[in-house]
Amino acid sequence: MQKTGTLPMILAAVRFAADRHRNQRRKDAAATPYVNHPVCVAETLVNIGGIEDPQVVCAALLHDTIEDTDTTADELAEAFGPAVRDIVLEVSDDKSLSKEKRKQEQIRHAATASTAAKQVKLADKICNLQDILAHPPADWSDERKRQYFEWAKAVVDQVRGASPALEARFDALYREGMERFGGK
Repeated sequence: MQKTGTLPMILAAVRFAADRHRNQRRKDAAATPYVNHPVCVAETLVNIGGIEDPQVVCAALLHDTIEDTDTTADELAEAFGPAVRDIVLEVSDDKSLSKEKRKQEQIRHAATASTAAKQVKLADKICNLQDILAHPPADWSDERKRQYFEWAKAVVDQVRGASPALEARFDALYREGMERFGGK
């Protein structure tokens, strides 16, 4: 049943994401709970991007549920409405593709995404860069980290114009990563 009202909808999305990601962990050495990531993405949208549209915030909280859990698009539409579902679908990778092909598709698709999806994508990349800088995956070399930063920039370059504040934060993190990991 679809939740209505801003706060109930956002809290329902937090609960849904926590439930769906409950057994997942991030790749950092501490194996932090995965749900911390979508919460960070939503918080980044609000606190850095100034984006308070409840559908966009909910989509941020749910952005990895279709891609990384057994959640279906129909379940998201039923619980949060078609607008949230559509944003989540726009930012979801097709897991039937190879990792390299998925990365290429993210770059290609980013330019044609809706503004809301571009904002979620920006916040997602910001949180990923922050995590790599502060708590990187235990087995990633500096070269692998640099490659991720460069790929993330290729994606973000396709969504420019969606949020100057988010773009500025991304650019600052990108510069820090390039200095640290020996990039351009």
